[in-house]
Amino acid sequence: MIKTFIIAEAGVNHNGSLDLAYKLIDAAKEAGADAVKFQSFKAASLVSKKAEKAEYQKRTTDSNESQYEMIKRLELSFEDHIKLIEYCKSKNIIFLSSPFDLDSIDLLNNLGLDTFKIPSGEIINLPYLKKIGTLNKNAILSTGMADLGEIEDALDILIESGTKKENITVLHCNTEYPAPFEDVNLKAMLTIKNAFDVKVGYSDHTLGIEVPIAAVALGAGVIEKHFTLDKNMEGPDHKASLEPQELKLMVEAIRNIEEALGNGIKKPPKSEIININIVRKSIVAKKTIRKGEILTEENLTVKRPGNGISPMRWDEIIGTSAGKDYTEDESI
Repeated sequence: MIKTFIIAEAGVNHNGSLDLAYKLIDAAKEAGADAVKFQSFKAASLVSKKAEKAEYQKRTTDSNESQYEMIKRLELSFEDHIKLIEYCKSKNIIFLSSPFDLDSIDLLNNLGLDTFKIPSGEIINLPYLKKIGTLNKNAILSTGMADLGEIEDALDILIESGTKKENITVLHCNTEYPAPFEDVNLKAMLTIKNAFDVKVGYSDHTLGIEVPIAAVALGAGVIEKHFTLDKNMEGPDHKASLEPQELKLMVEAIRNIEEALGNGIKKPPKSEIININIVRKSIVAKKTIRKGEILTEENLTVKRPGNGISPMRWDEIIGTSAGKDYTEDESI
């Protein structure tokens, strides 16, 4: 059974509080996620002081606050990173973080991360992609807002810079919070897989847990999903995030789907073998038949159980003579 790598995306839902970040790690571990992911950035390197917020950010935060001011409040310091990494180790869950600028790539590399998650917005950032590529680490590339040509360019940069293709997973994604179901276009994940012969997954921003579960059924090897301790908290991403119990339900459902997908070989498993004779049918006497009598469609029928001659031999049996007397319903 291939195990899906489930990333619980804490993102900036710690609201700048280390204590809240610890609680998010606890919730991710309790839910059964493989990794918990944060975001690494310096506001001054990430966003202009004149940059506007996204529409969903305006709806969920103070509309008078600039994007820079909002981002600045959500920065994690170098010391914060060290504390969170150590806490994840103590909880036996993988720490991940998306770097949003070149300095943050260096920060995470120096802290020993072996997997780098590239957020959708950086897919057209050539210097950024080159820097990630030169690390020759595992790369997870989100593709929200991108078309196939842009994905191809990003993959070429990563590979030409030194990252092995087999170490790259490409995530289909829609970056709207929450993403409308009609815009998810989950089949595009398969288009990416077929176009570039890469491992694929899905980063989900829809409400609920149905779409990531469907993505696993379609072959996603990585699932990323935002979560929070409380959807009603103030902050840009809380409302489109899962609460801990929902995250746990999603993980449990994904693990069930992994088991249900099986190995693809079509044959009855152990749980079905016991039903074969009960559910299948055999050729039986429709009425009393005397020894020597010709077996015909008038004196034979097919009924359960299936422990006699298979109805697939019907044409072979019709026209032969009875070797003994049969009572009604007796197996031939």
